Amino acid sequence: MKKTFALTHPRLKPARWVDAIKHEIRKYLQRERRKALPAGMDYWTFDCRFGATEDVAAKIFTSDINQHIDAAVAQDLPGFYLEILARACQHQPRERQDDAGRDVDGASD
Repeated sequence: MKKTFALTHPRLKPARWVDAIKHEIRKYLQRERRKALPAGMDYWTFDCRFGATEDVAAKIFTSDINQHIDAAVAQDLPGFYLEILARACQHQPRERQDDAGRDVDGASD
């Protein structure tokens, strides 16, 4: 999803319109997560960018999208740009450690 959202609507109040935008974003994320994963992949992750315009958009975490939208509303921006790109990933196993912080599977020191 690469989209510029307007924060004004001719009929809806601003708070209601912002809720509708957030709902659209949640629906998109849920729809992407339901897609079939490629072979060997475990989960979907999302690369997100947010800004007043596409040129100034910066990387953000998916969990911070609503906070950035609220900040845009507080700054009285006319709109904002949001980019969400889905990417299939595979979990990397964690290294196991004993109580002293040494690797369990690694060679002895």
